Amino acid sequence: MIVRVNERLKGKITAQLNLFYLALSFFTRLPVPKTMDYSEALLNKANRYFSLVGLVIGLFLALSYVCFSTFLPANISILLTMTISLLLTGAFHEDGLADMADGIGGAFTIEKRLTIMKDSRIGTYGAVTLVMALLLKFTLLVNLAEQDSNHLLLAIILAEALSRAVAGSLISSMPYVSDIEQSKSKPLAQAQSSSELTLLLLIGLAPLIFYSSEVIFSLLIVLVLFRWLFKQWLMARIGGFTGDCLGAGQQLSELLIYLTLVSYIDKDIFTGLYSTGVIG
Repeated sequence: MIVRVNERLKGKITAQLNLFYLALSFFTRLPVPKTMDYSEALLNKANRYFSLVGLVIGLFLALSYVCFSTFLPANISILLTMTISLLLTGAFHEDGLADMADGIGGAFTIEKRLTIMKDSRIGTYGAVTLVMALLLKFTLLVNLAEQDSNHLLLAIILAEALSRAVAGSLISSMPYVSDIEQSKSKPLAQAQSSSELTLLLLIGLAPLIFYSSEVIFSLLIVLVLFRWLFKQWLMARIGGFTGDCLGAGQQLSELLIYLTLVSYIDKDIFTGLYSTGVIG
């Protein structure tokens, strides 16, 4: 009896690890076991771990910054850390942001917008949007680093995890509108159960335990409002979401998280970070 229970437990753990590896392979260039099982059904289930992948990425980037900042100034360390981020993810989300900007900014019909999004070439709208997003991210991270390196490290971890939770949650409330057989991108999770959504959000929200209640409240208000507005905007423009739209949602959510944290720097609101004695 005990052996059967252990076997079932081992099977469940193996299945969940497979889903995590699938999510990791989808969002990053990190190596995963070659024995990993793949199917469209499993990819749909793997969306529960999208924010966990963000947490892993955030920890990796935070460690990268610590290493760089040991020998280099903060601004150069941040630039190198951003480069590591692009290499680590293959600029997956940045590509989505640029494609969405090109598609929705450069056409007036849903069909034309979707066609432009699938084009591998980058246009004016996409180039300008991508440059401005990267410049804004760099500036915000420099501002956080000037206050305290711990603020920067925690902000990176939080933003990487929570932004993917916000973007991933759109799967549960919007139809997928791109033809996956004609899309230039990888297959995309197109379904999400309530339990998968709950786990996705809980993991994404976990890093907030280091922040004060005022910061938490502000971040949640900003992100909930953004999610609602972004959803309404996408529904009006293309009638649902594509993989590019989710990538854009992640990038925009990440910037909003950094913007919100930077807005609190001069208010000395980060004392909540040190109250547990975990850092500082």
